[in-house]
Amino acid sequence: MAATRSAQKRVMRKAVSATLKSLSSSSIEDQSRAVVARVLDLPAFQHSRSVSCYLSMPSGELDTSPLISEILGRGKTLFVPKIDSSKDGHMDFLRVYGKDDLDTFQSGLWGIREPESQWQGSQRENALVTKDDPLDLILVPGVMLIAQGVAFDHSFSRLGHGKGYYDRFITTYTTTKSKPLLVALALREQVFQKGEVPIAPHDWSMDIIVTPDQTLIKE
Repeated sequence: MAATRSAQKRVMRKAVSATLKSLSSSSIEDQSRAVVARVLDLPAFQHSRSVSCYLSMPSGELDTSPLISEILGRGKTLFVPKIDSSKDGHMDFLRVYGKDDLDTFQSGLWGIREPESQWQGSQRENALVTKDDPLDLILVPGVMLIAQGVAFDHSFSRLGHGKGYYDRFITTYTTTKSKPLLVALALREQVFQKGEVPIAPHDWSMDIIVTPDQTLIKE
């Protein structure tokens, strides 16, 4: 059963990734703009103080750069992912200290910009151990991606890239802190009908899925 589910996930990732790669840059830009506007309208976002948001890949994925700018511009605390290549499936969420700090980030895995572990000679703040406000929201990518999810369905299931980064982080985070609201950001091509996304018992489902056309909220 597990082997069958893994095979189904691989097939879906490949299919959705191919679809996303075929999208024009103007389509992704228009859809991204619509998704960002919907996120900014969410009361949960407006009332949040500490937010995690992924930095998007250079192409083939919803562009989060306008949303990142809004988070920093509104004075919210922002944490972004940094993959630890020395540990399989391990990802930290490290603090961004402003636009100037963000502009120094270099490209890492998949061309995604990542922060250095240190900032101004000190260890960069980590969401797992921060003494400040806990995370209110984690903005996640889907099939393909929002961890980035590659795909989502209307049962609020999410299919990621297959490394388990987000599932592991959320599981670890919630052992000592309250669960943040999990908000998936998705292009139209990443959303499927209920039951179409293969999931395992350890896969976290989303609380909200935001697409260019609608905001889906789990009842």
